[in-house]
Order: sequence, then structure tokens, then C-alpha cells
Amino acid sequence: MPEIVKVNTDNINREIIEKSQHRLILLDISADWCAPCRVLDPVLEKIAHEFKGKLILGKVEAEDENMKIAGQYNVRGFPTVIALYQGEELARFHGAKSFSFIKEFVEKNLSVIKTPA
Repeated sequence: MPEIVKVNTDNINREIIEKSQHRLILLDISADWCAPCRVLDPVLEKIAHEFKGKLILGKVEAEDENMKIAGQYNVRGFPTVIALYQGEELARFHGAKSFSFIKEFVEKNLSVIKTPA
């Protein structure tokens, strides 16, 4: 099973920042009420399956305390997906995208980092 993690203010350092030292992170910041977020969700999960072992999908529900995470990453709209490695942002995109767009996005970001075999 791919690594898909629910992220909140309590676990972001352990689940995202620390793990980003060795693996690409896709941080999905979305909201339940957001229609494009609901469209993107199964696409991101399919990507996580395809790139199993090479990335972690972190999912942030931007509500209550978790809005601090959205603020920390200067999110201006939902969904926002951020590629992170070693705690640093590599790239981001906004809105619902196709499987092929996200696959290319992941491959491009994996090509600039070293991932576990």
C-alpha cells in the first residue's frame, strides 16, 4: 500500500518535514467543501499507488488548526499540491489536474532528487 498520511498541525513535522529528508512529498492542501478538491483526491491516490515507495502523499484538510499549515505554505486557493524535498518546496500546482499532468509533475520532481530504490 502506498504511503498516504493525514497531516495536521500535530504531526506535520514527523510525517512530512522529517520524511521529506529522504523522499519526495506531495502535500495536498484541500477542503471538504471544494469541488475541485474532491475531483483531485482519487487522482492523487492513483499517483501514490503508481509511485509507491518513491513518494509520500500528505493530505491536509484545511480547517480549524490546519489552516495554519495553509498559511505557512502561502496557499491562496484549494486544492494546492506542493512537492517537497528536504523540507524545501520544489514546485506546486493549483486546481484539479489530469492524471497525466500530475504524473509528469511527479516525474519531473523525482528527476532532481535521489529516492530510495
